[in-house]
Amino acid sequence: MLTGRTDTLPNDIREQKRKMIVIAGPTAAGKTKLSVELAKAVGGEILSAESMQVYRGMDIGSAKVLPEEMGGIRHHLIDILDPTEEFHVAKFRQLAQEAMDREIYPTGHIPVMTGGTGFYIQSVLYGIDFEDDICPADAEVRKRLEEEGETPEGQEAQWKRLLSVDPKSCEKIHPNNRKRVIRALEYFETTGRPISEHNESEKTRISPYDYVFFVLNVPDRARLYARIDERVEKMMAEGLLEEVRRLREAGVTKTMTSMQGIGYKELYRALDGECTVSEAVEEIKKNTRHFAKRQLTWFRNFRDPSLIWLDAEDPELLTKALDCLKQRKLIQ
Repeated sequence: MLTGRTDTLPNDIREQKRKMIVIAGPTAAGKTKLSVELAKAVGGEILSAESMQVYRGMDIGSAKVLPEEMGGIRHHLIDILDPTEEFHVAKFRQLAQEAMDREIYPTGHIPVMTGGTGFYIQSVLYGIDFEDDICPADAEVRKRLEEEGETPEGQEAQWKRLLSVDPKSCEKIHPNNRKRVIRALEYFETTGRPISEHNESEKTRISPYDYVFFVLNVPDRARLYARIDERVEKMMAEGLLEEVRRLREAGVTKTMTSMQGIGYKELYRALDGECTVSEAVEEIKKNTRHFAKRQLTWFRNFRDPSLIWLDAEDPELLTKALDCLKQRKLIQ
């Protein structure tokens, strides 16, 4: 179990910890709106924990916060990379730490870390080293594994190999996630240990922050899925297909990290003639619903006793969130 609860710590220890607010939850739950409202109320700045919003030119598909939605609140880790650049949890943790140390805390503000990527949030809360930065990459081993996994048969063989040496990792890594399968195998071949053992040991860390962790959810699953479908239709009406076409014409390939995001990978396939646009849209909706389900499962399994679930459609949502912050003595 994670040992990050802060409301039961002695006051002198809590005062040594820097304050942080976390707003997480599934896609389409309304995290952006709540984060801005809370930041206004507590004197905060928003730290985006979304894996696609870091990319310039990827606005519609990432549901990037618009300037008029920011409410004058400073946002960090948005539009900082080109779509041709790699982005992963280790890089996120580094950039998030720099933003807090250099720009947010020195101004006396509280970071409001907002997003649906649980791994990213956890890496910052506990300073966790996940598989992208736990040991030096072995270029020779990685090249061999990448070449082996270039065919469907090779990918299947790698998955079976990982299942035999590290079954716990297979519970969390999708068979089609080539990058993570290869990294897990590389770690095993380099260290002789399952990568899942390392990740589990990292979870025993104590957080250096005095934080409150909100999970914003739409309890009615059918309602959440309806919101997701509505959002996908809105993205298409706003020009998501044209956004993907521009990226494709600019030289962003479908194998790049940026194009693995839901909405981008499906429409890229449509532009390549592998399916129709209508089929791609239905795939986006289905994949987004599955993603939201996985997000909720992740947060339920997070097992942090300081975690607070909020109903996204509660008319007194902001008031209740502020009351929780006062009860936890994060604000006066």
